Amino acid sequence: MVFCIVSVEMKPSAFSQLSRRRFLARGGVAAAGVLGFPAITRCASPNNRLGIAIIGVGGRGGGNMAEVAATEDIVALCDVNAATLGEAARRFPGARTHRDLREVFLKSDDIDAVVVSTTEHTHAFATLPALRLGKHVYSEKPLSRDVYEARLITEAAATAKVATQHGTQIHAGENYRRVVELIQAGAIGHVSEVHVWVSRAWGWQSPEEAQRHGDIVSSQDRPSGEMPVPAHLDWDLWIGPSPMRPYHDIYFPGPKWYRWWDFGNGTMSDLGSHWNDLPFWALDLDAPLTIEAGGPPPHAEIAPASMWARYTYAARGKRGPVALTWYQGTEQPALLRDKKIPGWDSGVLFVGDEGMLLSDYDKHLLLPENKFASFQRPKPSIAPSIGHHQEWLHACKTGAPTTCPFSYAGPLTEANHLGNVAYRAGKTLEWDAKNLRFPNHPAAESLLRREYRAGWKLT
Repeated sequence: MVFCIVSVEMKPSAFSQLSRRRFLARGGVAAAGVLGFPAITRCASPNNRLGIAIIGVGGRGGGNMAEVAATEDIVALCDVNAATLGEAARRFPGARTHRDLREVFLKSDDIDAVVVSTTEHTHAFATLPALRLGKHVYSEKPLSRDVYEARLITEAAATAKVATQHGTQIHAGENYRRVVELIQAGAIGHVSEVHVWVSRAWGWQSPEEAQRHGDIVSSQDRPSGEMPVPAHLDWDLWIGPSPMRPYHDIYFPGPKWYRWWDFGNGTMSDLGSHWNDLPFWALDLDAPLTIEAGGPPPHAEIAPASMWARYTYAARGKRGPVALTWYQGTEQPALLRDKKIPGWDSGVLFVGDEGMLLSDYDKHLLLPENKFASFQRPKPSIAPSIGHHQEWLHACKTGAPTTCPFSYAGPLTEANHLGNVAYRAGKTLEWDAKNLRFPNHPAAESLLRREYRAGWKLT
């Protein structure tokens, strides 16, 4: 492996003094030499093959592994599930295998880059060691289990100056690019409101809500009994830093773990990574000023199936403040509920003073349609992506920027988590992003991070 090394010190706290957008514009990883930012710390010949460690090889991990394995060398595999680990090992017989992600980096000389696809509650425990060792990292979304971990990862990536990419694959699609161009070109004028909704309802539902919503996920508390742990599963390692509890198939296999606060954050932080990505990109959003949320009474164990969260963002440049509202499950924006816009199951609605723009992953509309029938669209200015995973691989080897580096994904992830924090706190929260504080309700700060089980630490 051939590397170009330029060493420039940057203190972790320096990130807080740069806006996320200015940091991203300067390349985070790469293009910054042109703009006077520290140059690339590592670059390899694009013809060389990267040595990649895959942490989490089943489910999304298997998909991510397939995306990078065609052109690179898989040197290490890790999973708490012996069955999926065995399948991956048969495919890559030269890779060493691990059950415990804490052991992956005990030998790291052959690892250039890491793909993290574990469950949400262990993302930081795989990502931070890699960054601190100077490894490039691709992480599934959401970047972390909570706000505190997202901030640690963002600052570690800023210090490491390696290639990072967040698993928001839809960001690489052409539709999002055209929407961003329209919004930033002023097609609908000044945007003061954004409404984002998804129909998915993963989480706890009251019996009444379950009945209205077709009982997608029925009301259920933590089971009192336990089941035999499957022979192929290391349950202790799966629990990881979270409080121990008896095994039950209500958590594993499948994505059922996602609705439990100890392991995930329900729909909000999962799909928020995809859907809130579009207004974050188009409106150059960063940390919100305030967050409020509502829905059914919070459950102590499980994220809500239905909820809403409203953020206010400061004015930027000539643009006024923006209110962004998130809806999930049975919650919907009034314009959708009153059938004043097309009845899409999920979508993003930008409301401007000269019109509206409605988008989903694959299509978008300028509204009212008759007003924009003869509208001349701006020429495409955002180049097509070479592919979400390929962007990252290319960046690892050349220092080129990615489109979802952790400098961008970190604040996006924080904002999504803050929606859940406001919902659980039951208060409108004022957010001091620099200091990770709620000046008007300090008690809610306990929801920004968690205590780790003995044997697990991020330092």
